[in-house]
Amino acid sequence: MNKRILACLLLFSSTGLFAQLRSPDDFLAYQLGSKFTPHYKIVDYFNQTAAANSQMIKLEKYGETNEGRDLLLAFVSAPENISRLDEIRKNNLRLTGLLKDKPADLNAPAIVWLSYNVHGNEASSSEVSMKTVYELLNPANTQTKAWLKNTVVIIDPCLNPDGRDRYVNWFTQMVGRQANANINSREHSEPWPGGRVNHYNFDLNRDWAWQTQVETQARVKKYNAWMPQIHCDFHEQGVNNPYYFAPAAEPFHEVITPWQRQFQATIGRNHARYFDANGWLYFTKEIFDLFYPAYGDTYPTYNGAIGMTYEQAGHSQGGLAVVNNDGDTLTLKDRIAHHFTTSMSTIEIASQQADKLIREFKKYFDDANTNGIGEYKTYVVTEANAGKITALLHFFDLNGIQYGSSGSGNLKGYNYFTGKEESFVATGGIAVSANQPKSALVKVLFEPRSKLNDSVTYDITAWSLPFVYGVQTFAVKEKLAVGNYSLPVSMPLVAAGAYGYLVSYNSFNDARFLAALLKADVHVRYAEREFTFNGKSFQKGTLIVLKKGNEDKIRQFVDLATQFQTTVAAVAGGFMETGFDFGSEKVHLIKKPMVALLTGKGINANAAGEVWHLFDQQMNYPVSLINAEDIEGADLKNIDVLILPDGRYNFLKDKDAGAEIKTWLQQGGKIIAMDNAASQIARAEWGLKLKKAEDEEKKDDKKDSPELYKDLKRFENRERDGVTNNIPGAIYKVEMDNSHPLAFGYNHTYFSLKLGSDLFEFIKDGWNVGVIKKENQTAGFVGNTVREKIKDGAVMGVLPSGHGNLVFFADDPIFRNFWENGKMLLANAVFLVGQ
Repeated sequence: MNKRILACLLLFSSTGLFAQLRSPDDFLAYQLGSKFTPHYKIVDYFNQTAAANSQMIKLEKYGETNEGRDLLLAFVSAPENISRLDEIRKNNLRLTGLLKDKPADLNAPAIVWLSYNVHGNEASSSEVSMKTVYELLNPANTQTKAWLKNTVVIIDPCLNPDGRDRYVNWFTQMVGRQANANINSREHSEPWPGGRVNHYNFDLNRDWAWQTQVETQARVKKYNAWMPQIHCDFHEQGVNNPYYFAPAAEPFHEVITPWQRQFQATIGRNHARYFDANGWLYFTKEIFDLFYPAYGDTYPTYNGAIGMTYEQAGHSQGGLAVVNNDGDTLTLKDRIAHHFTTSMSTIEIASQQADKLIREFKKYFDDANTNGIGEYKTYVVTEANAGKITALLHFFDLNGIQYGSSGSGNLKGYNYFTGKEESFVATGGIAVSANQPKSALVKVLFEPRSKLNDSVTYDITAWSLPFVYGVQTFAVKEKLAVGNYSLPVSMPLVAAGAYGYLVSYNSFNDARFLAALLKADVHVRYAEREFTFNGKSFQKGTLIVLKKGNEDKIRQFVDLATQFQTTVAAVAGGFMETGFDFGSEKVHLIKKPMVALLTGKGINANAAGEVWHLFDQQMNYPVSLINAEDIEGADLKNIDVLILPDGRYNFLKDKDAGAEIKTWLQQGGKIIAMDNAASQIARAEWGLKLKKAEDEEKKDDKKDSPELYKDLKRFENRERDGVTNNIPGAIYKVEMDNSHPLAFGYNHTYFSLKLGSDLFEFIKDGWNVGVIKKENQTAGFVGNTVREKIKDGAVMGVLPSGHGNLVFFADDPIFRNFWENGKMLLANAVFLVGQ
């Protein structure tokens, strides 16, 4: 009998049923902070904690990164809460009004979500996640057990595993037996692109609302299924900075409630109590504001939570130890201690104030559902472009934004495209009501002009969805009835034996379809001018697929048209009623281009990543990545298109450099230069010229002339004085020459996100496709000095060079891959320009 009991005990022990909770130090066989832990070991540690105490912790894999690493959530609470975890989640949704099956229970635990390591080279916080989960589960820690009775803690140990492992693997290879604290040592100088970004070089802390990346999509889906009361985003900053915690800096967006502001201060005071006791330096109310909607603090805030960023010194250059400017040695163990302290302090306050958190949370959403937030109560999208509407509705669905039919009739509202109050017909439109749980987020994303109470801000200042997606929209001050809406599904009906087929080309989805056709070696033409066939008008840019030359590809054409839900019109012959026939020189065969992207050292990693992701994931079209340092002397004979994202290029440093690339261009190549790459080309005198600010009027010599004293400034105002030359991201109205292939699919106007002051002089021997005339600022902050410069210049165009073409964009047309309406511009530049 005793042998059987012993055997059972051994079996239970081997299967983990009686597994002992192990500290991180014990499990990893090294002290936390003595080395960096690779992601797989962090996952292993969390699995160990779940095996040791399944009554208090539940793990959930919520996705995978591009490189196949697990994305993980840990739910930690008292056993009585873990046993009914899904009911707690549903009850929390009832508090918001997102779930209406029965009334919400106010006697519910508060939910605290801790997000660690969104920037991979801010690597201390994933180490902290292990220490935090251990202390929450540690049987000897009676304090945390008391907190967990009325609190559910959700831990994401690493939001960016690919970036983290890129940094950790590199650092492990660089460091010796003993860490070198000298900041000039190579272990403190991370190579391009750094571990901050994910696989595609995206900054995941700028992607919460836009959800362009798989990590964000998976995370936000889970976030919206829980809607926590508190969300903390753990970061690191420069090695010389003290710790930062809430309350945040101005500007606060106007939708942030007094309660949200007040509770940030409550949490901050609790953190300060612990930091003061340890003699640790910290700062609050500076640098890190709450405005741009796609951060890990603002997105939760606009979803009713207390959203906060915590910043510890040490990112990238911190290593295991580094000597800062004060002569102090900052260690990884120090960084862990600080982040661990704010982690536990946050949970402590949440537990102490759980009842108030729940009641204020419900009050927030009751007000949103009943009254709506903001001046406008309904946003009506009247856009007829099906491709654009599909993209917009997908965005709504990702964010849980409710929408429906606008009904019919004549209404009056603010026209985003004209900036005026106008009458419009609502029939067939899509209505987004401000009276819904996502009311604050809706207001922030739709507002025509965001109100800044402080112009010193951390990021872009304009992002209104009608401009982002290029959709005609009206903001209405009245609450409208919202009906059911379903997007019509277009199924192509392709007549057998037709002479050819026509496809409208007016959205990025159509550009994706074109890319798929070219990749499949389908011969595609486009019409340079409008034409009429069988009484129906077709716009310039219409794609033409003739049976002749595609005999063995028609089935594939039909399958792709079905996949992309593309409307196809069959034609019985090539003779057009108006416009040019298909044999005309105004109908162009599109050559399948071989595309290369310059990347690597010196290039803006985010900008290069946007293009890479656009081709690799969104258009599924091959692109060769070439290191910019290797381009001189590279064999480009098999390359048709060379894309230069924002960066600093050695071969453009002076007008004599890059001779080989210039020769390739003149022999028929095509360069697409964006942002600073285009500016560098202008400075290198390749035929493009930067526009200079208008000459100042002659200064008055009089002693009382204001010009005489313009350089006298107060030291305390040095940050604010700099904003006169700043444009952190504003929207400008651009007049388009939509007869040029670069602008096919666009109307006469386009709204561009202007990220810098550079404009180009109008070119005489080329095409000024997009220009800003006079004062065309539409939304966002622009400094007074800069504002005077941004007018009467070209922001995009095509400059012929020999047999080749230089396509230039003054700004990034696909910024962070969320500026949806700019993606077709880049596709046109690649596939249509110069054909």
